[in-house]
Amino acid sequence: MTIPVADAFLTLHEFVKEAKARLSPGNWDYLVGGTETETTLARNRLALDSVAFRPRVLRDVSSIDLSGRMLGRRIALPVMLAPVGGLENFHPEGGAPAARAAGGFGVPVMVSSVSLPGLEGMAEATEGPKVFQLYVRGDRAWVDEIARRAIGAGYDAFCLTVDTAIYSRRERDIAKRFVKPWRERATGQHFQAALNWDDVRRFKDTHAIPLVLKGIATAEDAAIAVGHGVEVVYVSNHGGRQLDHGRGALDVLPEVVRAVDGRARVWIDGGFSRGSDVVKAIAMGAELVGLGRLYCYALAAAGEAGVARMLEILAAEVHEVLGLLGATGFGQLDGSYLHPALPVVTPHVHSAFPLTNLADPGYR
Repeated sequence: MTIPVADAFLTLHEFVKEAKARLSPGNWDYLVGGTETETTLARNRLALDSVAFRPRVLRDVSSIDLSGRMLGRRIALPVMLAPVGGLENFHPEGGAPAARAAGGFGVPVMVSSVSLPGLEGMAEATEGPKVFQLYVRGDRAWVDEIARRAIGAGYDAFCLTVDTAIYSRRERDIAKRFVKPWRERATGQHFQAALNWDDVRRFKDTHAIPLVLKGIATAEDAAIAVGHGVEVVYVSNHGGRQLDHGRGALDVLPEVVRAVDGRARVWIDGGFSRGSDVVKAIAMGAELVGLGRLYCYALAAAGEAGVARMLEILAAEVHEVLGLLGATGFGQLDGSYLHPALPVVTPHVHSAFPLTNLADPGYR
């Protein structure tokens, strides 16, 4: 990069272009792909693109508050860097640069248990809010030890991913014989497959840290989670990378919000790529929106500075949407600002970025 990042990246789609240029074909396919037919991945975007806005006018929006809340803590924007495995494939330092950028901007990061530099390393990289996400690869004593380490490292919450009982067939990777190093090292998948509600109850009884369940996709499971005292119900389909032919995440959100009925927080991820996407989810009742591929593009494109710049642009988009809706903050939003609509483009992983085919602006 020969010019300042703020000048090199003026739109979010420019991160996508730069990331593709910098990443190997295998790492690029791993980042953008989903499972089997990639139907769930496409439906994530379809759900987002099937919601239109109902703006109100002649309201004083000369001052707009973009802040949100995470477990009662004020954050700069109601978004979080979602857990992504193998961030070292996108940057030599793994997730540390992204964590530093998130902390500097004032938004949370959820740390994946299968990314470097690991639990303590990621905690040291940011002074901002943070959550540790675990794939269960050991017995109860093993989980307890990880939880104790997370509490000791200052994490604000602990997350169990619950939609990976069976590891999916990601055919982009399989067909190209792209074997991810952490998958070669992975053992103990049977512990994840055996994870059940008794384990959730035991965790709540044992550890004094808020618990997040990531991968909730139905009202029924949301209600069970609340009954077990879970603080956060995290709506996710793993970015379309686990169960094929699932529903889009935003399509799931309303029934989960109704089932939770204010007894827990609701977070969501799945295809969120623009400021308008974030606003839609918050208007539907989510507290926090997880960003996955979006920050990975920025990390691959320009490291820590890239992630910070991505968040700046995303915040500018959110500011624009709130103002044009006639809202001065997220607290004013509700379903009255939304309306069902037919999508205007065929949904795919990059349908939020229709301008990626523009000529290269020459910053490389």
